[in-house]
Amino acid sequence: MFVGVLRLTLHLPAPGSLKSKRHLVRSAIDRVKARFNVSIAEVGENDLWQRSVIGVTAVGNDHGFVNETLDKVSDFVAAMHGGQIQLTARDLEIVSYGDHLGEDGGRTLAEAEAEQDEGFGDGEALDDDENEENTR
Repeated sequence: MFVGVLRLTLHLPAPGSLKSKRHLVRSAIDRVKARFNVSIAEVGENDLWQRSVIGVTAVGNDHGFVNETLDKVSDFVAAMHGGQIQLTARDLEIVSYGDHLGEDGGRTLAEAEAEQDEGFGDGEALDDDENEENTR
């Protein structure tokens, strides 16, 4: 599993109030949510009229997919609102978690099923011949 975190620092030259800044940022966040399967929120510079920091995360089973998704989000935000939002900084980090099932001491599906079969009946596992006799 790969988790990507993208931090976008934005400059908004037009807003003359926090209300108009929040309108632009909320609009951008809503458009990204509607177009991409990511989590996104304003995470910093909330009380400044012309700056905003946006956090975006994506999760996937392929490093390239997560990287491409976050790149597309960054490009999309930079291109929206006809220059009313300018991208000033972009930080991206992708971290891998638990790529090898069962190697960290956890059970694989086959191990779990084997343990379940061992608990069948009087505590002893039934082999295939005994299973056939019991179903007749």
